[in-house]
Amino acid sequence: MTEKKWVYLFREVDQAEESVGGDWEDVRALLGGKGSGLADMTRASVPVPPGFTVTTEACISYLNSGGKFPEGMWEQELAALRQVEKETGKKFGDPTNPLLVSCRSGAKFSMPGMMDTVLNIGLNDETAAGLIKLTGNNERFVYDAYRRLVEMFGEVVLGIPDEAFEDPLAEYKEKKGVKVDTDLTAEDWKTLTQLFKRVVYEHKGFEFPDDPYEQLKMATEAVFKSWFGKRAVDYRNAAGISHDLGTAVNIQTMVFGNTGWESGTGVAFTRDPATGEKIIYGDYLLNAQGEDVVAGIRNTEKIENLGNDMPEVYQEFLDICDKLELHYKDMQDVEFTIERGKLWMLQTRTGKRTAKAAVKMAVDMTNEGLIDRDEALLRVRPADVDTLLHPYFDPEAKIKAQGEGTLLATGVNASPGAAVGRVYFDADSAEHMAKEEGQDVIMVRPFTKPDDVHGMLASKGILTSEGGATSHAAVVARQFGVPCVVGAAAVRINLEKHQMEVAGVVVKEGDWVSVDGSSGEVFLGEIPTVSPELEEQTDLLTLLSWADELCSQPGIRQLPEGWPTKGLEVWANADYPADARRSRQYGAVGIGLCRTEHMFFEPERLPIVQRMILADSVEGRKAALDELLPYQRSDFEGLFEAMDGFPVIIRLIDPPLHEFLPSMEELLEETITMEVKGETEGFEEKQLLLENVKALHESNPMMGLRGVRLSIMMPEIVEMQVRAIFEASANVTKKGFHAKPEVMIPLTGHVNELRVIQPRLEEIAKSVMQEKDVTFPYKFGTMIEIPRACLTAAEVAGVAEFFSFGTNDLTQMTYGYSRDDAERNFLLKYIEDGILPNNPFQSIDRDGVGRLMRMSVEEGHQARSDLEVGICGEHGGDPESIEFCHMIGQNYVSCSPFRVPVARLAAAHAALKHQGISIAEDK
Repeated sequence: MTEKKWVYLFREVDQAEESVGGDWEDVRALLGGKGSGLADMTRASVPVPPGFTVTTEACISYLNSGGKFPEGMWEQELAALRQVEKETGKKFGDPTNPLLVSCRSGAKFSMPGMMDTVLNIGLNDETAAGLIKLTGNNERFVYDAYRRLVEMFGEVVLGIPDEAFEDPLAEYKEKKGVKVDTDLTAEDWKTLTQLFKRVVYEHKGFEFPDDPYEQLKMATEAVFKSWFGKRAVDYRNAAGISHDLGTAVNIQTMVFGNTGWESGTGVAFTRDPATGEKIIYGDYLLNAQGEDVVAGIRNTEKIENLGNDMPEVYQEFLDICDKLELHYKDMQDVEFTIERGKLWMLQTRTGKRTAKAAVKMAVDMTNEGLIDRDEALLRVRPADVDTLLHPYFDPEAKIKAQGEGTLLATGVNASPGAAVGRVYFDADSAEHMAKEEGQDVIMVRPFTKPDDVHGMLASKGILTSEGGATSHAAVVARQFGVPCVVGAAAVRINLEKHQMEVAGVVVKEGDWVSVDGSSGEVFLGEIPTVSPELEEQTDLLTLLSWADELCSQPGIRQLPEGWPTKGLEVWANADYPADARRSRQYGAVGIGLCRTEHMFFEPERLPIVQRMILADSVEGRKAALDELLPYQRSDFEGLFEAMDGFPVIIRLIDPPLHEFLPSMEELLEETITMEVKGETEGFEEKQLLLENVKALHESNPMMGLRGVRLSIMMPEIVEMQVRAIFEASANVTKKGFHAKPEVMIPLTGHVNELRVIQPRLEEIAKSVMQEKDVTFPYKFGTMIEIPRACLTAAEVAGVAEFFSFGTNDLTQMTYGYSRDDAERNFLLKYIEDGILPNNPFQSIDRDGVGRLMRMSVEEGHQARSDLEVGICGEHGGDPESIEFCHMIGQNYVSCSPFRVPVARLAAAHAALKHQGISIAEDK
């Protein structure tokens, strides 16, 4: 029986590809993003230091077995190490010609800094002495590398706090009068190496392991374990990455950027990850190791300056970047080291980017012929579109702030956007104040580390005094759309006092600041923000137009005859003409929900509505309704004009009548107070109003007299509304507009409810068109929000011409939850404890609520082949729910106007993902 292969040399990428059937995504899953990138670069003859990858399968096996290497893995790792020795001409643990290696994590999906790395494995007192001879007695370089190994091994493998090493280093530098690490001498690093070894012994009770093989074995285990480290778990939760993928371990020959000023290291992107511009963007340091750049411990040089320091190396680097981007057809995030004038590539992976950059790159790469439109659409997440519509600082307010001298500091504009909040100086406080106290938080640190990620995710903005555009803070902030300024060198942070100081100005914990991640500026106090205009974002408009074109293609869905064959349309929920106009600007092609009751709450109308409710006869109620009719008609005219030629679904009155009256508690308190004080003026009227409110009181209003039930019990209300709808339609049609009214009867539970009320309303519609001598298309349908309506959808579709799912109420009634009570009392715990996989009010519960919806669509179409089906609940703007609506054959989704651009892209994603799949297969 063939032994399972747990380890692949970088040059064995063809073998790895063959083992998973030739699918590159499966190679990435097996070798991780870093390992597959190194292997692919090796195959493409890019200069990569030799090495090998321990697979993610080995990690999963290790974790599932309670911390035991899978059988044969360690032996394969040693065999691969011997091959690396042959390729390099060096020997691991050999005092005369030692091979040193790094041990790095690398999951399928990039998680910058979230898991662990150990450099310079293989150093001990003997190999250090040998390396000094090999480097021409460069003791400073060797002991700098040695102390790094002890420090990283102590922190990563042995779990010793960072401060146990950082504090003695800071104290030593202060004692020596040294500001930067590069000013320390060989003797200094030698002393610090011994000092760090003593730290290990004091914290662990045993000596730092001298055996190189023990170092490698323990480092491999540490990387495996880091998959379930807190920061990695928090990051995956925020990024939506599965917890069962595991991480690969990459063992790679060390090359050194800290051997002198002819060496260096850097991180770069093949395009600007903040703006998307086609320029090399990154940082480097001479005489440094990679962690110095990524961690932001030293302030870096811009990558273009490398052209002055090392012109030939820089040109070779640019050529490799072009080659990699052409090969991967995407922007690459690369790490490199220059060892004594020789360029080595240590990593390539698809680069994290801001929302703005993602859109620009997708459009530019399509125009360059690098990718096609379908790929461009998939490159941009719906969440990116949402981010692009986030606020920025009001230009006039910002100019005023600059004029008033409140500009506090400037740094690198690492992640765009505007953020205003209170300052906190550690991740735990930032998370606590944001989550527990509901504050808007700006987290301020000298530089961030992976352990800070929970605070970063909870913050509105981030500020660091150190680091560059590729530092940890910058990369994480860009990925999650958090405005961020890094490297604000003028900021002096005192973590013990919880304050920072700039040019004599002290900012204490809890003070307000405003961070502009687009310009790199930080201001004292609060600056107002404004929302960006979609019309200004030409690249986004181009991308969304491609999404619309894709979804409008006939045959994009394989559905039965009479069902929609195009992709989902995106409509909007709009109650007023201004909302409708905004919806059209954002690309909506219909109104999926106009809530007529919202119009009743207008100040000039509410007294009439209350008079109608309190009327003691049908005649009195009709008199009040006659006063309301012109208001309603005017509202609808504005909607039809704004949506000229597009359908407008108007929901008839839905809530119970008591919602339009003062609360019973308020009235009771007022009448008691008046009685106690002996006030008589208005007392009888107040008491009469209280009696009427008591009469309308229901134990469970959600399931009481509302929706279609109210229409049947008081038909004159909806009769007025339908007359207003059709008079408005007739009036705008005569003015040259194209009205397409669709009347929605809410809360149907039994088909007989529709059979009672719908014919009466249809007669009014026909009557108005006869009176006005005009015709236009119209429909009558119902809102599906009661489980029984789903179960009897075939009967309901025999009367209703369209279905619109009200998924909020449908979810409440399916689960038996009151949404407000559930979210306040137990729903969050249910999700945290895994009782529910997610919040069913945010994404459709496909197994329960979704099953009812699918049944409704299928049975509804059996009764009426051209049945129009949509959704108008909050789920209509959720990408996962939009995908499900596409899968079950709906015509459209309807969401708030501001979510329309997000929904347009999500609809295109669903169409591409499920293209050519029949509804029978798509379950």
